[in-house]
Amino acid sequence: MKTLILTFIIGATSILAAEPIPNQLIDYKEFQKIVATSASERESHRLTEPQFIEAMADKNAVLLDARSSSKYDLRHIRGAVNLPFTDFTAGTLEKVIPSKDVKILIYCNNNFEGSPVSFASKAPSASLNISTYTSLRSYGYTNIYELGPLLDVHTTSIPFEGTELK
Repeated sequence: MKTLILTFIIGATSILAAEPIPNQLIDYKEFQKIVATSASERESHRLTEPQFIEAMADKNAVLLDARSSSKYDLRHIRGAVNLPFTDFTAGTLEKVIPSKDVKILIYCNNNFEGSPVSFASKAPSASLNISTYTSLRSYGYTNIYELGPLLDVHTTSIPFEGTELK
C-alpha cells in the first residue's frame, strides 16, 4: 500500500512539473498586465455616493450590474442593466454597451449592506467590482467608473428597485 501511495505522489509531482499546456484562449500574463496598468486609473475612478448619483444622471452612461440575474431581480439600482459577469463575451457586452468609450458605472455586492440576500458580501479580494473592472478593460472598454464606498441600503440616496422592495 505504501508503494502505491509513493508512486501516486511521484506521478503527481511529474504532472505538476510538466511544461504549461498551451491554450490561446487563456492568457494569465495579459490579465496581470491589465491589472497592473489599470490599478492607478481604477483607484481614481472610484466615486463617492454623490459623485455616483451625479454620474447616473448622464443619459449616455451605462449603469451595469454584473451580479446574477436572480440577485438583480431582488434589488438593483434603478436604471441599471443586468449582464451577469459569467455571461461577459464581446458579443453580449456590445449589446449592452454601445461603444468602447461610453461611460460605464459599476457597483457590486460589496457596495451595500443591510440587504444580505440581494447583496451578499464577498471576500474583499473577490469583490465583483474588481473582476468587472478588469474584465471590461480586457474587452477594450476605457471609461469605467465604480461606486467606492460601502453604503447601507436603508439610508443611501441611491434609488433601488426590485422584488425585494415590494
